[in-house]
Amino acid sequence: MKKKLSIIWGIVLMLTVILAACGTPEEKGSDTETNKEEEKKTLRVVTDAAYAPMEYQDKGEVVGFDIDFVKAVAEEAGYELEIEHVGWDPIFVEIGGNRADLAVSSITINDDRKQTYDFSVPYFQSTNKILVPEGSDIKSAEDLKGKKVAVQNGTTGQMAMDALLGKNHEDIKKFEDNNLAIMEMESGGADAVVADNMIVEEYAKNNPDKNLTVVEDGTFESEFYGVLFPKDSELVDEVNTAINAILANGTYSEIYQKWFGNEPNIEVLKEQQ
Repeated sequence: MKKKLSIIWGIVLMLTVILAACGTPEEKGSDTETNKEEEKKTLRVVTDAAYAPMEYQDKGEVVGFDIDFVKAVAEEAGYELEIEHVGWDPIFVEIGGNRADLAVSSITINDDRKQTYDFSVPYFQSTNKILVPEGSDIKSAEDLKGKKVAVQNGTTGQMAMDALLGKNHEDIKKFEDNNLAIMEMESGGADAVVADNMIVEEYAKNNPDKNLTVVEDGTFESEFYGVLFPKDSELVDEVNTAINAILANGTYSEIYQKWFGNEPNIEVLKEQQ
């Protein structure tokens, strides 16, 4: 009887092992899927949301071309995003201190910034233009000499005026953001505003009652925006791959058309790589 019971228990034990082995692949598969979800990292993105239509706040939400762009890049690369408006100067503090993973805020790629930060490949072409009241005698950049010019501090608009008038020239009036610079001109405190073309063109178009004109004479060279990273960030290659993917698959063009109503020059972006 004991011998029979031993045989029965042996059979039961063998069946248990077999059943457990059969269940292992499914269980392992479930664990793998769970781990993949857990590994989908959330990146902290900082911006200066006072730069419509590139990035601005609408009913408490940060929106704009740059925001749609970075969301598409993150989706392509497999990341979630936490986007936070911090202001222009704090962007560089947050990235420099490794407190944010990346920044997207119409940030021009230049050699000076490259010494401290890393950039993605270029994703947007821009140039500085001049915003003036209708009837102004300012018809070119040369006409800005002897005039009061409002700019956003720390931007390429300020750098362009430093180059034209001299660094820290008394006629260059610096502000925390372009909205304040434009308000200064509208109140009579400045004769012109120098800022990225998309900003001044959009403002003049959306505020016809202000009677403003955008001056373009080809003086200012083209600039290219990039995603900003802390130095030696491991995300750069992944983001570059994702940017090139959305340039190729039509996603970038859809976002560009949504915000600007025309086709982007993707070839010139690729040439800059």
